[in-house]
Amino acid sequence: MLTRRFLRLLPVAALFWAVPAMAAPPPDVVVSVKPLHALVAGVMEGVGTPYLLVRGAASPHDFTLRPSDAKALNGAELVVWVGPALETFLEKPLTALGGRAVKLSLATADGVRVLPSRAGGVWETHDHSHAHEHDHDHDHAATGTDGHIWLDPRNAIAITQAVADNLVKLDPERAATYRTNAQKQVAAIEALDNELAAQLAPVKDRPFIVFHDAYHYLEDRYALAAAGAVTVTPDQRPGAARLSQLRHAIGDAKAVCVFAEPQFEPSLVKVLVEGSAVRTGTLDPEGANIPEGPALYPALMRFNAKALVDCLSGG
Repeated sequence: MLTRRFLRLLPVAALFWAVPAMAAPPPDVVVSVKPLHALVAGVMEGVGTPYLLVRGAASPHDFTLRPSDAKALNGAELVVWVGPALETFLEKPLTALGGRAVKLSLATADGVRVLPSRAGGVWETHDHSHAHEHDHDHDHAATGTDGHIWLDPRNAIAITQAVADNLVKLDPERAATYRTNAQKQVAAIEALDNELAAQLAPVKDRPFIVFHDAYHYLEDRYALAAAGAVTVTPDQRPGAARLSQLRHAIGDAKAVCVFAEPQFEPSLVKVLVEGSAVRTGTLDPEGANIPEGPALYPALMRFNAKALVDCLSGG
């Protein structure tokens, strides 16, 4: 009797033995800003979606965490950010809330080249040429570091590789997917870099002024002739005396264009060029009006290249 009962139970037991072990869920990843989120999302495509902190047209310069952001940080296994040079709002929360997470500070990641931030007004000529000498071992104590590292596609490639390496360590079960995605993304960025170099070459010698010093990497990569910035920090409006100085500085630099940014009120730029032949355009360091996701990075880079060409060539 026991033998018959045992035989009847064998097929049922076999079903349990045949069921493979459930795959572990993908790691919870939190990313600070949209361009980095795009690169991380590309590596994670088909696996999971990273959580983005600074959404929409918000700026990391004046961002405040929401309760949902604090919850995401508390549960994160990997937090990807540039570092204190850009996301000052994250320094304390990372210590208080992100205790168990791996903190990937991209400003110090292998292969990422950092450049110094510069003052407002017209920059000295040596600032642009000297930029080629800076890397992340350079001491930026005097000027600080420009945190917009993704605007050099070579840095975007290094970021992609650093993210893939960290995800493989956290989630070796899906290592092949992360590696394949990273390889595809690197190839796409290399092609994009070549495309932008050809597009920007005809206007590289035409001087322009940016709203704030967020484009050092873009300028340095494509040898663009940026001559200065309207403001040191984008959330601080220059006073009347400063505006007068800037008008003279724009003339002295023979600037063809002054660029605003979508995150900030453009009226200041309009006031600066009023009554002159200087044109205005819009550059965007972070993709304020571009939907988040893997496609944001190439869209952002193409947006800025087109804006530069259109304004500097008078198109």
